[in-house]
Amino acid sequence: MNEGKENGQLARSIGLFALIVYGVGDMIGAGIYGTIGVAAGKMGNAVWLAFLVSMVAALLTGLSYASLASRYPRAAGAAFVTQRAFGWQFLSYVVGLTVTCSGLTSMAATSRVFAATLQPILGVPPWCIFLAFIGALTLVNLRGIRECVWVNMFCTAIELGGLLFVIVVALPYFGSVNYLETPPAAGALTIPLIMSGAVLTFYAFVGFEDLLNLAEEVKNPQRTMPWGIILAVAAVTVIYVLVSIAVISVVAYADLADSKKGAPLAQITRVAAPWLPHHVYTGITLFAVANTALMNFIMGSRLIYGMSRQGLLPAVLGLVHRTRRTPHVAILTLAAMVSILAFSGDISELASATSLLLLFVFALMNTALIVLKLRKGEAPGLFEVPLLVPILGCLICGLLVVSRVTTAAAGTRAPLIAAILIAAIAVLYFVVRPREPIAVTE
Repeated sequence: MNEGKENGQLARSIGLFALIVYGVGDMIGAGIYGTIGVAAGKMGNAVWLAFLVSMVAALLTGLSYASLASRYPRAAGAAFVTQRAFGWQFLSYVVGLTVTCSGLTSMAATSRVFAATLQPILGVPPWCIFLAFIGALTLVNLRGIRECVWVNMFCTAIELGGLLFVIVVALPYFGSVNYLETPPAAGALTIPLIMSGAVLTFYAFVGFEDLLNLAEEVKNPQRTMPWGIILAVAAVTVIYVLVSIAVISVVAYADLADSKKGAPLAQITRVAAPWLPHHVYTGITLFAVANTALMNFIMGSRLIYGMSRQGLLPAVLGLVHRTRRTPHVAILTLAAMVSILAFSGDISELASATSLLLLFVFALMNTALIVLKLRKGEAPGLFEVPLLVPILGCLICGLLVVSRVTTAAAGTRAPLIAAILIAAIAVLYFVVRPREPIAVTE
């Protein structure tokens, strides 16, 4: 435990099991609780196919991330890999802050969801609740990565318990419907329909990329990181497919999509477990929201810390607390930013835009692995994948992006916000003027 104290390194406290739990909790979060109803309304009883297709995209990119993690276990994550592969400081800066912004908007959104859920119960202004919520997460993050992992394990156990309970009580209903039936408005089950549904359900898998930013706090990261990413994605896939089959087996897909009839999982328990108090899943949702926010907070602070050490951000953001060995300046900076952002009101479009940007980042990471694998003299990692894996990962992520941008019904506001966000980050690059040289050594 004394290793790294003298040179300001982060504490390596995360083993394989904790890393898998962290990844599962990060991916599940509030995603499946919120997307399953909308996806069922779009795909009908074939919603499970959408989860399978999005799983392929997530797993291919996850394999690429696993390989990259075994090569370069750095807290800067995508920013470090981009610099290593392309040697373009500007692109590394944009990629790093794009991922950070996705975490900020997600954390701000979940803070408001947490406040909106508790406000009727507590009867205090929402802003008091979400500021207290952000403050509590800040204290946990400042305390240390070990404490964050324990909180994550606790919240993940509750989230998983809620999903597993739905699967168990729905088992008697399995096989009671046609699992390829689609809504009349959607027409026949076609590849474009499945791809469109996969764009939506893909966001339920977002979170595995956050593991890359924990590399400097993981024991034996070259071996632990790849297996942590792969096993986390695999576990989440099994859970998502079973949950999607469970919900459409019990409740009609049209009812699942109708928010006036309640949350999808609450609808399931009303039918399959009517004895369960209705507020139980409200509590589970609070834990899911809190876990999502904490995971994004950890990711963002470690990415900012890593980018500072890489020379892309001011050096003060790379400071490590002497006793707690956490990036305290980066944590406090992000806490202030999220607190301000949470006052901005409805940021769902901004969150959607940054999710779209993550697909671009995933495509770029797959491309980076292709470049690095083809580069002569580049040392391989302890976990290597065939060249076909990043090629397919890049193509599928690209197809998902094109499908989202060209779908008229989805609107153009989110892509426009994404473009504005990139422009703002680009301007900030020239204002901040990152330090030279960039540290890209192994």
